[in-house]
This record gives sequence, C-alpha cells and structure tokens, in this order.
Amino acid sequence: MINMKEIVTELGLKVVSGEADGPVSGGYSSDLLSDVIAYAQKDNVWITLQTHINIVAVANLKELSGIILVNGRQPEDATLKKAIQENISIMISNMSTFEIIGRLYSLGIRGNNK
Repeated sequence: MINMKEIVTELGLKVVSGEADGPVSGGYSSDLLSDVIAYAQKDNVWITLQTHINIVAVANLKELSGIILVNGRQPEDATLKKAIQENISIMISNMSTFEIIGRLYSLGIRGNNK
C-alpha cells in the first residue's frame, strides 16, 4: 500500500500541515462536504478545491489520510490552524483536479465502490 509521503514526493505536493505519511487506501474527489461524509472511506486521500475550516472536520470525522487542495488554492488561516491542531495533513498542488486524479491513478490509487 502506498503512503502519503510517497504521494507527496511523486506529485511534488507542498505540505502545509500534518505529517503526510499515513497509509492511503484509496482516493475520493468532491467539493460537496456531504458527499465526502457519505462516501469517502478511512485512509482515503481527498482531492478538493474547498479551503474553509469545515474540510478539517470532515477529514477528521472520516479519518482521511489527507487533503489535497488543487489549482494552487491555499487553506484559509483558520483552516490551517485547525488542521495543525488536529494533525490533519493538507497538501497543495498547482495541478487541476483532473490531472491530480490521473496521476494518483497511475500510482495505483483507486476510487471507492459505492
């Protein structure tokens, strides 16, 4: 099983909070928090463009491996503070959602079956 540290290295992600070294069981991409709550699974990496504080709560609730923010988006200050406090890994990429998902897929990361 691949881990977040390998993904960070392979994709050139910038880690802004957390250790980014846990296992990754799969991936999930959505910008709707309710969708992530319903379908993401433990140890998934979450790809989103959302930057507000509620992404930390969702990642914590679902025990996600980390959050990748796309298109160079930066977490809001409150989001970053909460992520550091909760030890939630947030990473930043300049790539689009489409490209990140393709790259993750090429690394062996698969989505969840609903």
